[in-house]
Amino acid sequence: MIVLDIFSIIILVIVVIVILALVFWFVGIYNQFYRYRNAADATLGQIRVAMKKRLDMIEQLLGAVKSYAKFEKETLTKITEMRASVLKGTPSELSTVERESRALLGTLIATAEAYPDLKTSTTVTSLMDSVKGIEEEIARQRYTYNNIVQQFNTMLDTLPSRMIGGMMGLLKLDYLQFEEAIAQPPKIEF
Repeated sequence: MIVLDIFSIIILVIVVIVILALVFWFVGIYNQFYRYRNAADATLGQIRVAMKKRLDMIEQLLGAVKSYAKFEKETLTKITEMRASVLKGTPSELSTVERESRALLGTLIATAEAYPDLKTSTTVTSLMDSVKGIEEEIARQRYTYNNIVQQFNTMLDTLPSRMIGGMMGLLKLDYLQFEEAIAQPPKIEF
């Protein structure tokens, strides 16, 4: 009877250890999913900030260029709309804002190049340099975001984390897919 009790205790201890190991394993995978999701959200926030900076710079460029070229009021309205959508946009909506703001920036750059006095303006030159820096920041943050999304989505595609992700109801995250360059230079009509 004493032997049976010691054997029962050993079995119980082993079962408890196995259960604890499974719980810690589950919690580890659960935490990894949320580390990736939080990192993706934080990086997406940085992209939003950088895109808002870009739109602010475009607005400043518009102000500098306005005296040389008569841009319609729609341009300023469009910038305001894009700025509002950047703050609450999903990755696919951010891709749309990215494309539209690049096209607008291309128009402003082409306008600045069309007017030599404007092109040599210290304000315009400084703003253009700032825009280049913001473009690089957006590219870096997008790269980081897409890497995090890839890791998150890979966990959802591979076993055993796929089972845990499924139990948690997690869905794959969307990649940010911005156009790398404007396909055609913008046409400027006055």
